[in-house]
Amino acid sequence: MRRAASPLAVWAGIVTLYFVWGSTYLGIRIAVASMPPYVMGGIRFVAAGAVLIPGVVLASRGRVGRPSPSQVRDATIVGAFLLAGGMGLVAWGEQTVASGVAALLIALMPMWVGVFARVVFGDRMPRRAVVGTAIGLAGVAILAGPALGAGGSEATGVLALVVSPMCWATGSLYATRRAVLPKPALLATGVEMLAAGLLMLLIAIPIGEWRAFDPAAVTPEAWVGLAYLILVGSLVGYVVYSWLLGEPVTVQTAAAAVVIVAGVALIVSATGRATAVEPRGRLAALPGPRPDAVDGEPAA
Repeated sequence: MRRAASPLAVWAGIVTLYFVWGSTYLGIRIAVASMPPYVMGGIRFVAAGAVLIPGVVLASRGRVGRPSPSQVRDATIVGAFLLAGGMGLVAWGEQTVASGVAALLIALMPMWVGVFARVVFGDRMPRRAVVGTAIGLAGVAILAGPALGAGGSEATGVLALVVSPMCWATGSLYATRRAVLPKPALLATGVEMLAAGLLMLLIAIPIGEWRAFDPAAVTPEAWVGLAYLILVGSLVGYVVYSWLLGEPVTVQTAAAAVVIVAGVALIVSATGRATAVEPRGRLAALPGPRPDAVDGEPAA
């Protein structure tokens, strides 16, 4: 039986995931500006998996057993939901939706985990969880409702970002409740990424992304963004997430995480207000997006 990690290790994992994945939304937005989303995601996860799997084998000095067909199947299912579905839809949605909006919608993934665990497994939802779910659904309606009602490409992007955390929730529940994954956990993560990357490259064929993909037209910034997603988003962020799926999170840890998020929100909002009231002059003369722009896009 695997020994549970220390609370400090779990804490460090949550904080790492918070900062790493918070930055990947901008990395995705930069990459998909000149690269089709499923082609980009496929390259990202095939590369990360191709690095991680041999790395695990070498680090263990060949003592890692070959995964069984059923373990590879379950790892493929997990990767399909978490990465091809979850991250693929994020990349698809960020073609037309700001990365800040994407991050907010994806942050509702724990809510969908609770809902699906109740519907599929009959888990009891405490009253506070029910209230939180209702608030989360109201937030989705406020954030996504106007765009969905207007139709067009932005509506398609928002819909993809609403479905994405549902895929994450499904994959997470399958990974923790039903799947029998390869050992060690890092090997399972590598198989998930490699399988999901290959699936994304296949998905890119019928939706026409390979016909539209021109490597010469990809900007240097997009290549840098892709490299960041491979090295940091996948080999750090996704590995930490996969590890955390098997670690218990105490009420104290969860409460502390909420306090951190609330503190960051206060800092960001205060900084935004300070910027808004700062005199024009030298600030207005600086290059770059206006203070009221999002992700470099002019405000409406």
